Amino acid sequence: MSPPRPTELARYLRTETFGGVILLVAAAVALIWANSPIAHSYTTFAEFEVGPDVWHLRLSIGDWARDGLLAVFFFVAGLELKRELVIGELSSRKQAILPVAAAVGGVVVPAVICLAVGWGQADIDRAWAIPVATDIAFALGVLALVGSRVPSGARVFLLALAVVDDLIAIMLIAVLFTATISLGATAIAALGLLGYWLAQHYRITSPLLYVPLTVGVWIAVLNSGFHATLAGVALGLLTRVRSDPDEDESPATRLEHRIQPFSATVCVPLFALLASGVSIDAHSMRQLVHSPIALGVIAGLLLGKPIGIFGTAWCAVRFRWATRPKGLHTRDMFAVSLLGGIGFTVSLLIADLALPEDGADLAKAAVLVSSMIASLIGAAALIRRGRVHRRLLEQD
Repeated sequence: MSPPRPTELARYLRTETFGGVILLVAAAVALIWANSPIAHSYTTFAEFEVGPDVWHLRLSIGDWARDGLLAVFFFVAGLELKRELVIGELSSRKQAILPVAAAVGGVVVPAVICLAVGWGQADIDRAWAIPVATDIAFALGVLALVGSRVPSGARVFLLALAVVDDLIAIMLIAVLFTATISLGATAIAALGLLGYWLAQHYRITSPLLYVPLTVGVWIAVLNSGFHATLAGVALGLLTRVRSDPDEDESPATRLEHRIQPFSATVCVPLFALLASGVSIDAHSMRQLVHSPIALGVIAGLLLGKPIGIFGTAWCAVRFRWATRPKGLHTRDMFAVSLLGGIGFTVSLLIADLALPEDGADLAKAAVLVSSMIASLIGAAALIRRGRVHRRLLEQD
């Protein structure tokens, strides 16, 4: 089976890049709204409850964004990860080692730094997970805006490590933020996932089966005690990515074409709108610099992410466990690793799950500040590397 066509990867990157721009606009609107004279309306809107009073589906709009819209985002991430693992950049050991190792380093080092800085604080036993994830859309958006002259391998490297570390983050969510497990709901979710896999195996294509089945799995996971976004990534990983001889495209490719634009331009920006509205004034900034957990988040994102990603990737290349993508230099890899400090969507989600409201607002402010600084530093490094590559092309 041939690997995904370059146009397919390019389409995915373009969609995520455009989504990253909308995400930034949504976050800016949320910050302006939450710090305006009508800030109370932002809170009222986010806390307004909608949904039927059954199966715990009466949720606030903020919870619908966190549990529902992000499940769609993780479904798309699961599809992309499955495709990369089976027929893409991660399908061979040599190809997979570099971004996977970088992702693991980019999870472990920030977590250790955050834990060390916030040691002894209440809730640090859960808050250390806040800086572990890189935001795919935001980071790819920055790379697309300023890294046009950087080798295409940089985009593949960043995409692969971001998808893998998001998967690690969702596994941490399952472990850290699952209090009481409902065996009945878990069993129903497992049966639903089995039914989905069988439907894929027997080449059933009817949406009349898949729509109620996937909604049922999501409701069961929501009621199981596990975070509802796990339903998305599990369904994505169970979707078939190899096309049959009589198919123009596989089910995973068809679903990505239909759902990814909705995820990138609606689901993630709406979540950002409902999660980014924190008060940022002189008082909150003073609190920010005096909060060990917030400082741990900042240090984890701005120091831990680049050190973990680049350090682990460099070691993998240095000891010949892996090879760099063609044309990607060591300094390019370092510039890309700086974008790892953009920990937006999943970091905001974990902050909400890990901390009470006041602490969560401080941690989210730390994520927003760190992500902005990381994007500026990473953009500057990529512009510099772009000039180097332009000179090399001119010399040739």
